[in-house]
Amino acid sequence: MKAALAVLVAAAAGCQSRPPIHTVAAVDVERFMGDWYVIAAIPTFIETQAYNAVESYRLDADGSVATTFTFNQGGFDGPLKRYTPRGFIRDPQSNAVWGMQFIWPFEAEYRIVYLSEDYSRTIIGRTRRDYAWIMARQPSIAEQDYRRMVQFLEGQGYEVGKLRRVPHAPPAAPKGP
Repeated sequence: MKAALAVLVAAAAGCQSRPPIHTVAAVDVERFMGDWYVIAAIPTFIETQAYNAVESYRLDADGSVATTFTFNQGGFDGPLKRYTPRGFIRDPQSNAVWGMQFIWPFEAEYRIVYLSEDYSRTIIGRTRRDYAWIMARQPSIAEQDYRRMVQFLEGQGYEVGKLRRVPHAPPAAPKGP
């Protein structure tokens, strides 16, 4: 627990060492809510061996975002991990800059830096370019879309060699009668 706290403190304290990554101009928060499959990530220490990773958002009445991050640790059949940070929209003009709080009072920077017009794909980044998440509404995306998103991150100053594709198990076949 102390190691996790130390990492979160360092992440929260060091967010401004580089110029901010530009965010998308506007996010329709209600439309952004729901499930997002993590396609690839420059992962945090808790998700280096994540399989079937899904981030789910729900807008609460107070304007904060109830978040649930689930994944199987180490393999498709690995133990299910579940984290429930809370998101706080910090730029109400664009809704694209959030603080994500795992442990009070520390918030990690969360920037929506790419969002497809149809809200089917997104990239979450940070000013430090230490972590990033390519996410989609489905557990996989077309290879050309993935490559474009990786190129986008590279253009933002990320070391894309650190990206890890997150494996997702194919859906189970329907059972017969």
